[in-house]
Amino acid sequence: MNIYRWITWWADRTPTKIAIRFRETEISYREFATAIDQTANALQALGIKAGDRIGWLGFNSPEFLSALFACARIGAIVIPLNFRLAPAEHVYMLDNAGAKLFVFDPRFGASADAAAKRLKRCRLISSTEELHAEASESLPRLKLESSVGTNAELPGPESPLLIVYTSGTTGRPKGAVMTQNAVHWNGLNSQLMHDLRRDDHVLTTLPFFHVGGLNIQTTPALQVGATVTLLEKFHPGEFLSRVEQDKPTLTVLVPTQMQAIAEHRRWRDADFSSLRCVTTGSTAVQVPLLTIWHDHDIPVIQIYGCTESGPIAIHQVLESAQASAGSIGRPAMYCDVRIVDGQGRDVVDGEAGEFLLRGPNILKEYWKDPDATMDCLRHGWLHTGDIGFRDEHGDYFVVDRKKRMIISGGENIYPSELERILLEHPAIAEAIVVGHPHKKWGEVPAVAFVSSGTVAPDGETLAGLFEGRVGHLKHPRHFIRLDTLPKNAMGKVVYADVQAEIGKRIAG
Repeated sequence: MNIYRWITWWADRTPTKIAIRFRETEISYREFATAIDQTANALQALGIKAGDRIGWLGFNSPEFLSALFACARIGAIVIPLNFRLAPAEHVYMLDNAGAKLFVFDPRFGASADAAAKRLKRCRLISSTEELHAEASESLPRLKLESSVGTNAELPGPESPLLIVYTSGTTGRPKGAVMTQNAVHWNGLNSQLMHDLRRDDHVLTTLPFFHVGGLNIQTTPALQVGATVTLLEKFHPGEFLSRVEQDKPTLTVLVPTQMQAIAEHRRWRDADFSSLRCVTTGSTAVQVPLLTIWHDHDIPVIQIYGCTESGPIAIHQVLESAQASAGSIGRPAMYCDVRIVDGQGRDVVDGEAGEFLLRGPNILKEYWKDPDATMDCLRHGWLHTGDIGFRDEHGDYFVVDRKKRMIISGGENIYPSELERILLEHPAIAEAIVVGHPHKKWGEVPAVAFVSSGTVAPDGETLAGLFEGRVGHLKHPRHFIRLDTLPKNAMGKVVYADVQAEIGKRIAG
């Protein structure tokens, strides 16, 4: 299955149905199919062929989706770039992927300037009609001018479609290669997760450089002929306006977005009646936040996955979500899950171990990194590095990242266990526990926290929270108050930065 056929199939059967809403523009499936063919023609006129890599830098837009399906039609590969990264990081990814073309929004001209200096074999064009010093051509103009026809034969399902770079918080980012087949099967998992139908209306708030924004609901909605409304960028007020005006039935929000919306002045009186549910994930979701939304009569379901799994691997469904608060649900229909110990043996229910995933939704490889590929894909299973367990009812729970585990005096300490205790204090808005070096024990837990009030609790008060709750070995030794926690574009805490800041404060 070439995913380009999703759009042509619906364009043939429901040509006037709205595929995409963006700002005040509505694009039907027939118009979307035409835009895809025009984009494919323009790319081929630029010399793009099967296997070539195309970098894309910009906010959410219909043009990106047209380019994605055009690349599926040609067999080219899209590299969606994180617009929150620095120009040097964009250049590294483009260089690492050997990009032949870099399509960019002129608002990110600094990255275009950096790419022009460093990448002599990469052609630059603007994604909008506005030109830039380093790009005398624009994709919209080329779409209108080009006349090269698309290939008659569609590339097969195993042709690579995406290279999605991981966050790189612990080193150089790696490019996860996703095939068209992976996107197709991920879409089937989403259909079953959300009961996704062609009469649904998805509101997309997350950026397309992340598989959460692109593949949890957006591409699956287009797979079933539904309508997608795109937010160029997320803002809680704009989200509330779009929900009230456009009446979407589904949306995906990460916890930081959910918190921002719940704190908005319009939250209490906003009309959410159209939403069948909100999907969340990406990082640990605290039960108190879920309760805020459930108490507002907005059902929330959780998903577990990663860039390398498309991302849908484990998920809740609407019917059972509130019965297992804090759970990430059960394995997706088309994804196998194992939980293993350090020796690769399956653990019993209730025992924590590493999640392993297998299925047609899993990445093909890491681009130009066979060592990393062999490390994560062993005997057909993706080793996620995430620690969790299955309870006696069959529900799955995430405990922590394997790399976050603190080993103190030979004992394993999971930071999330301590973070849950800290967040029970009413004056703690956010809390992160990391390991800090210790001469005797190797490392001990240390806390970085953000206070929700002007008067922050002192270390003695916070230390008292753990008395009688966990063994003394697990008690944090240091408590550092920060104004904010360092986070990446998806709202995930950058733990290396937290550790560095704690180390600096303790040493000072």
